[in-house]
Amino acid sequence: MSGSCYDAAMAEALAEARLSLTDGDVPVGAVVLDPEGAIVGRGHNRREAAHDPTAHAEILALREATASAETWRLDGHTVVVTLEPCAMCAGAILQARVPRLVFGAWDDKAGATGSKWDLVRDGRAGAKVEVISGVREDECAALLTDFFEGRRP
Repeated sequence: MSGSCYDAAMAEALAEARLSLTDGDVPVGAVVLDPEGAIVGRGHNRREAAHDPTAHAEILALREATASAETWRLDGHTVVVTLEPCAMCAGAILQARVPRLVFGAWDDKAGATGSKWDLVRDGRAGAKVEVISGVREDECAALLTDFFEGRRP
């Protein structure tokens, strides 16, 4: 599938990312789509508000999706996130058996799905995740750039 198929889902992830701003957190948002394409999980960074280092957008969206599905296995689902997942989130995607990941902006510092590392396609992990990158990349990256520029003195 091409990235343009995920424009609407990425718009929802971007809306989630903007919610992170109210807590002063890095604006990252995620949604989980079921096999039919319906959103079954949503999340945005809440590390600051929750005082929880694991409260990343992807983790929160996966938790909501697994609760909705009443199983930890998300076969056939897709994670759509505004920023390339870190190692923790890439591991959670693997553990949940998610077969497809769609993201917007690359994370050259901590990305673990193709830039710095590629955990989700590492043969040693025993699973392969289809990765579609660059969906609404400029918009996703601009949200992050604006956030960090606003924090610099």
